[in-house]
Amino acid sequence: MPMNKDKVFRKKRNFVGDFNFKKEVAEVFDDMLNRSVPFYQEVQRMIGEISADFATGGTNIYDLGCSTGTTFIALDKLIPEDVNFIGIDYSQDMLDKAKEKLKKHGISKKYEFICMDLNTSLPVNNASVVIMNLTLQFIRPLWRKRVVESIAGGLNEGGCLILIEKVLSIYSTLNRLFIKYYYDFKRRQGYGDMEIAQKREALENILIPYRPEENRTLLLENGFKECDTFFKWYNFCGMLAIK
Repeated sequence: MPMNKDKVFRKKRNFVGDFNFKKEVAEVFDDMLNRSVPFYQEVQRMIGEISADFATGGTNIYDLGCSTGTTFIALDKLIPEDVNFIGIDYSQDMLDKAKEKLKKHGISKKYEFICMDLNTSLPVNNASVVIMNLTLQFIRPLWRKRVVESIAGGLNEGGCLILIEKVLSIYSTLNRLFIKYYYDFKRRQGYGDMEIAQKREALENILIPYRPEENRTLLLENGFKECDTFFKWYNFCGMLAIK
């Protein structure tokens, strides 16, 4: 399925509003992820192999902030047939795109999409795997503890949470270096300086990253027994937590 090219921030804007995940972004989101997230395809592969080890028959796999459903397509042939996919996202435009993609790929699993703001409620139950790929960072810090508690409460014993986030270093010098290296990465993917600057401004008030240590503490103090980092690239981090 060909990707529409991301040109959302290519034109100069007199006013840059908050980033949103509506139709303009949904139409190009797959290209945006591939060009904006370092090692995105490799991280998807890692999510697949981790999920395959934790998914059990008769349970649910949740993708919280599922966007266009890419992860479910990757998982479809890796896990037991009687596992259900449940994708939750607050953007109906993203979910419409996800339904279209899963139908075209002929997904064999039962799947359901729910349009919901994760800041307000989180119905996780009978889950063996929960995935949050670049999602927790968009949930207001005030609600993150409640969200993690809800995930842990809905996970079966021995189930896992796969959490991928942008993160901060405790050292300001390293933060600046990592951000510089990240913007260099984006330039290599064909993004111009104005695009980078305008997207940064759009994300400024809605993407609030934590330090890896803060995320680890959040997980271990709210329902998880084990937690470790499985991926790290400058200011991007993947963590695996087991209930």
